[in-house]
Amino acid sequence: MTLDQWDIRFRIDSRSAVPPYQQLTQQVRHALRLGWLRVGDQLPTVRGVVADLAVNPNTVLKAYRELELEGLVAGRPGQGTFVVKTLADEAAVKSHASLRKALVRWLSAASRAGLDEESVVALFETTLYAARSEEVV
Repeated sequence: MTLDQWDIRFRIDSRSAVPPYQQLTQQVRHALRLGWLRVGDQLPTVRGVVADLAVNPNTVLKAYRELELEGLVAGRPGQGTFVVKTLADEAAVKSHASLRKALVRWLSAASRAGLDEESVVALFETTLYAARSEEVV
């Protein structure tokens, strides 16, 4: 898998304080926002996610139900769950590849500087919030 393509394979971070169903919904929202999932795409089956992640089926059902309530996906009895709305801004999606490459270079520099994943996230989030307060973002 390259950085320009994404196969919807969910992952759960068991160390996270975020409940598993919210991790799943967040991953779908990110994929919708980045244009990796488009209208008409099918989400993995509940059974498939349960098998891949060893989570309770109710976790996946709750995530899909939340996405459905938001109007992002719709279940089709006997067929699965499909994307019905995107969150992608087509103009912004065009700039993702170059921004992603720059971010990979930055992450490599952070790794060479000895930052672990939590430190990278902390640095990114605090910088993002600071930039917002300065109305840069």
